[in-house]
Order: sequence, then structure tokens, then C-alpha cells
Amino acid sequence: MSRTLLKAALLAVMATTAQAEDVTIDTATGPASVPHAPKTVAVYDMGALDMLDALGVEGLSATSSTYLPYLTDYQSDIGTLFEPDFEALNALSPELIIAGGRSATQVDALSKLAPTIDMTMWGDNLLDQTRARLATYGALFDKQDEAAALTAKLDDEIAATEAVVQGKGTALLILTNGGKVSAYGAGGRFGWIHTEIGLPEAIDGLEDTAHGESVSFEFIREADPDWILVLDRVAAIGGEGESAQATLDNAIIADTKAAKAGHIVYLNSGGIYIAGGGIQSTLETLDIIKTAFGDAS
Repeated sequence: MSRTLLKAALLAVMATTAQAEDVTIDTATGPASVPHAPKTVAVYDMGALDMLDALGVEGLSATSSTYLPYLTDYQSDIGTLFEPDFEALNALSPELIIAGGRSATQVDALSKLAPTIDMTMWGDNLLDQTRARLATYGALFDKQDEAAALTAKLDDEIAATEAVVQGKGTALLILTNGGKVSAYGAGGRFGWIHTEIGLPEAIDGLEDTAHGESVSFEFIREADPDWILVLDRVAAIGGEGESAQATLDNAIIADTKAAKAGHIVYLNSGGIYIAGGGIQSTLETLDIIKTAFGDAS
């Protein structure tokens, strides 16, 4: 065989091997072909990082702030969710970049450095997306058994929480932000908290927007929920401003059924707000709700 033919044959084998090492996965923007079991991964989405951590995936590097204590070990110098540090990322030379949510607008720019996928989780049926992402990451990183176990645990916790909240009354989910308050319904950003566990809404027809419907304390008293579930955005992002407890410490809120019964529940704001859909943040949310409703007489 001539050197030219030998070289061509070797190149063909290398190409076939490289192709065999790729896998096609589902992403937020459709199917994508990416390296199978990449050894170095840059992660610009906290919901994805939450899942990869739970699966025991190695070789992960994340942004300079992950916001969540259980993910701080992955913090590095590759920039923020909104502004990647392309020089540092180039030095890292990741085999795969995972973006999503707040970093989704950077996918095209990131793709110039390494294969990049948008794994945003958003909108209706969020926990179905969680299940799908677990299966996808399981296949991508050869963690199928771990993914199946986490999915089973999620389903078990949903069933257990649904059983506990049954017959315990209505709930209103609110988010405080330095003194301002927004409310979210079953069709909104955090609607799974109602739909997945069968928790009745205190009021129907809330605006289905990313930022919720701006409401007053009087609105909350008029809705008069049996339970008030609270997210504190200031705490979630590590910002400065009035805490949720301080915002809700007033005579109007105190006049609601929820306050009178001691049924104001402060959720894991960072997990829900920053890592929405992440398996660990979701399980923590369910546990908080299950515990609070289970302790109620």
C-alpha cells in the first residue's frame, strides 16, 4: 500500500473512531451531536450543574459564583452566567460546554470554542424536563443507573408530598424582592409546585409571566390562602435588600389565615430560583413542603 493510501486509510479510521465517540442527545433547541463521556465540561447553567453533581459526573468547572453552597466546589474563573470569560475558557479547553437559562444567549459565542449545548429548562411540565434531562445526562456520561435511581426517588417524593398536602387547603406562592411582592400561579414559572403535587391555588388567573404578577399585601389578604409559600429573591442571588421575613412582617399579612395558623413556609429560594428543575433543588423543595404540611394539625 502506498504512503498516500495508508495515510488516507488511517485518516478514515480516525474519523470513524471520532464519530463513534459522539452521541446524539436532546437539547432545548433540538437534537445535537456531542462527544460521548467528555472528560472536561464547562457548565454555565446551575440546573444542569445540580444534576451533574447528583449523578457524580467528574471534570466539571462552573462559573465564578454558583450561588448554591452545595455547588461551590465547582466554582472557577471561567466567568459568570451572563458574561463568560472566553480567555479563561480557552485555557481550560473543555470538551463540552453546557449553557442554559441565563446563559442561553451566549451559546453561539461559546460554540466557537467547543461543542456547546443549550439545556434550558423552562415553562410547563418542568419536572418532565427534569426527568428527560436526567436520562440525557445519564446516557451522555454513562450514568444510566444513577439517573434511573434519581428519577425513581423524584417520583416517590412527589407521591409522598401529594399525600401529605391533600385536604390541607389552598396555597399562594409569592416571591419577595427587597420589599416588592409578586405572585405565581399554576401556569407560571414555578407552577409545578401546584400541578405536580395537587396543591390547590388560593386564586385563579394569575399572570403567566417569568416575573409573576406584581401584587399588594391587600391582594394577599383578599386571596386569604391557607398557606403562603415564599421565595426570597434577594437571598437567592446573595443581594442586598429587605429579607422576605421583614417584608411580610406587617399587620395586613398577619391578618391572613396562613399567618394566623403559622402556615407561612419559606422555601429554598436559591435552589428554585437559580437551579430550577435541578434534581437536588427539586427534592429539597418537596421535602420542605412535605415537612411543613405534615407538621400541620
